[in-house]
Amino acid sequence: MTAAPLRVLAELETRAWLVGGAVRDQMRGIESADLDVVLDGRRVEQAARALGRGAGGHVFQLSEGFGVWRVVAHDRSWQVDLIPLAGAGIEEDLGQRDFTINAVAEPVAGGAPVDPFGGLRDLAAGTIRMVAPDAFTRDPLRVMRLARIAAELGFEVDGATLAAARASAARLSGVAQERVFSELKRIIASERMLVGLELMDLTGATKIVLPEIADLRGVEQSRFHHLDVHDHTRAVLGEAAELERGPVHTLGEHAAAVRELLAEPFANELTRGQALRFGALFHDAAKPQTRAVSDGGRITFMGHDIAGAELAAQALRRLRASERLVEHVAALTRHHLTLGFLVHRMPLSRRDIYRYLSECAPVQVDVTLLSIADRLATRGDNAEQAIERHLQLARQLLGEALAWSARPPRPPLRGDELTRELAGIHGPEVGRILAALKEASWTGEIHDRSDALALARELHERDG
Repeated sequence: MTAAPLRVLAELETRAWLVGGAVRDQMRGIESADLDVVLDGRRVEQAARALGRGAGGHVFQLSEGFGVWRVVAHDRSWQVDLIPLAGAGIEEDLGQRDFTINAVAEPVAGGAPVDPFGGLRDLAAGTIRMVAPDAFTRDPLRVMRLARIAAELGFEVDGATLAAARASAARLSGVAQERVFSELKRIIASERMLVGLELMDLTGATKIVLPEIADLRGVEQSRFHHLDVHDHTRAVLGEAAELERGPVHTLGEHAAAVRELLAEPFANELTRGQALRFGALFHDAAKPQTRAVSDGGRITFMGHDIAGAELAAQALRRLRASERLVEHVAALTRHHLTLGFLVHRMPLSRRDIYRYLSECAPVQVDVTLLSIADRLATRGDNAEQAIERHLQLARQLLGEALAWSARPPRPPLRGDELTRELAGIHGPEVGRILAALKEASWTGEIHDRSDALALARELHERDG
């Protein structure tokens, strides 16, 4: 509970105010476990150490340059950042903040809220308004924060605030990429991510932060699509978010397993489902550079999956995302067409299924879901029949992928057993035979060690 740290701070001999998102959340009836507290005076370190002792928390300096200290509960149930007062008083401190709804202070020791800019009025009206005309020039990252807060809260943006954000968007190029990605990932993870992305477009932030995505606008597709690449990407994002809820009408018997899997923590403080959203964002990012029109007038995007994987990796590395997220999104982009290519071969053999799962490893489940989102968002000519056939195959492969993820296949023999049983076998050949044995075992072509040895000898004699 956050009452304990606030009670300790109220007993200190220094004035303190709860500020920022925690006040905003409290006014909306939401208890926050992440608190920002402004302290009057130079006793921030002493207050942090007293809070750590009194409420039971780890104490460390968060920012030497700004004098900020953080206290984190031993059980991680709450976190408090202690910040020195900026200016001569709390009103001046609040005047340096971004939006009025974040510029309300509540005295920790009790008393009326300090609200010099009408933040409580804007909070009640659901409006995001800048505190001052220079709010964005003082910190251009606030352009991204504007989109993020609108997405998280569902608030409308004041017209003058939107115009000021648009005027400062170009200056995002000078902001540390880690800070930019911190806001972007929260936009993508939010319930109203499409609202946040649209605000990024309106302010011009997308052109600076995600030029690869901005370039998708106006790129027309074939008759099998009803949207250009930009709007199709937004539609795929919406479908991917819907899959996190595990809709039974789409996923069938696998709905609960998918919902559980996508809720798992993944990387960069994202769930696996939110990482899938990044895959949806980048899956067609290379279409502008691969677009061509055949002599017969057919629009194609040959190789956009391979080129897109490289482009997605470059973009996420530029944004300082974790290597795990980079590789995951690149793999999703690289393989997002694979399932669709198999639809015309239905029904699939066990070998076809194995090779799909093996080729897409380790993102078999995720990319199967991405293919579903992609197909559902493609509603041009012959859409309904194509969607039904795709979903039929996707449900089958989804079950196989979930089983594979739970228990990955292994070769029925070890490498040392092969070298002991087969004379003259060497390194590269061992790997090839083990891979063949693993496939044959999974497809049911061999059943025991004896079968495995017989097949291994046959392959060795043939290759030798």
